[in-house]
Amino acid sequence: MTVSCSGPAQTFTITVNPTAQVNDPSDQVVCNAAMTTGVFFGTANTGGTTVYNWTNDEPGIGLVASGVGNIGSFAAINASTIPIVATITVTPEFTNGSVTCTGPSESFTITINPTAQVDAIASEVVCNGDLTTAVNFSTLNTVGTTTYNWTNNATSIGLAAMGTGNIAAFTAVIMELHRLLRQ
Repeated sequence: MTVSCSGPAQTFTITVNPTAQVNDPSDQVVCNAAMTTGVFFGTANTGGTTVYNWTNDEPGIGLVASGVGNIGSFAAINASTIPIVATITVTPEFTNGSVTCTGPSESFTITINPTAQVDAIASEVVCNGDLTTAVNFSTLNTVGTTTYNWTNNATSIGLAAMGTGNIAAFTAVIMELHRLLRQ
């Protein structure tokens, strides 16, 4: 005959940690030498501790190749004539009860635009009443759009005080000389 005897119950717990998770950071676009916005990682997970490990595929922008935790603001670097796009990949690790769970990575970009640049323009000398040569601005930058804003401190020559874009040919005048001759 088989006799079954019951003993005191033992209670134990099994804790199932959540998959580590990181909120997707926003992409950034800044100009050369400008300060980026600091990146502060966050998660929907509660309890435990989440650590954020990240890598940067373009350390030439002023941000090291890898790190742990938030990314502080830094001065962006781009000495080229085209935008540089750095992809930062962050991988979260959630730790609770001395068990670490790694979650899926999120990636975001920091685009560093080159410094705006305009090619040198040759000076011009014309006679009173003659047509000037049109000024067509150009740049070494090859991607994106460059806008040319110009100012003129001698409007008496027949050119507006300011403008945007190329300067069309205009008839040069010397108003000051005309006033002097009349006196």
